Amino acid sequence: MSAAPTPPETLSLLRQRRSAPPVTMTGPGPMPAEVDDLLAIAARVPDHGKLAPWRFIVFEGEARARAGDILAGIVAADTPDASPKRLDLERNRLMHAPVVVAVVSRAGPHVKVPEWEQILSAGAVAMNLTVAAAAMGFVTAWLTEWYAYDPRSKSALGLAENENIAGFIHIGRPTTPIEDRVRPIMADIVSRF
Repeated sequence: MSAAPTPPETLSLLRQRRSAPPVTMTGPGPMPAEVDDLLAIAARVPDHGKLAPWRFIVFEGEARARAGDILAGIVAADTPDASPKRLDLERNRLMHAPVVVAVVSRAGPHVKVPEWEQILSAGAVAMNLTVAAAAMGFVTAWLTEWYAYDPRSKSALGLAENENIAGFIHIGRPTTPIEDRVRPIMADIVSRF
């Protein structure tokens, strides 16, 4: 039994998908049912052992500002002379896109499933999410910044000690044309055995 052919529009979407800086995003963002659909699509990835070694944290509405206040508080504690501009930068980290989804990796030791495979599965979740959002007409940015690695911010955002941020996926509408970046030369990255 052969697989169904891939529709040309799917290939076109994959060829054209690109990231947009969150500061260029606006609303409206995905509606709650669309967010649910995006997360269900994102979760359809290879998952050796059916462990679901990832989960989601959705930031929308005022939750984005609450998270930004946490980040600004950490920076203020670390840098008492931080400028108001720097603190505003931290407060607004998650405010540009109407919806931000943290993909949380829950990878850990397992008798049959290597931790590396679990980590890769979380990356696949993040990529599925970006492609699905693009298919719905949104733009995305998959980012990790300092707060993805800081133990205090991870704890304050609800992560357990054994969890890590695979990425914050910012989802919104474009306000400016999105320029493509330079892509690798395929001959430089492809070999055949």
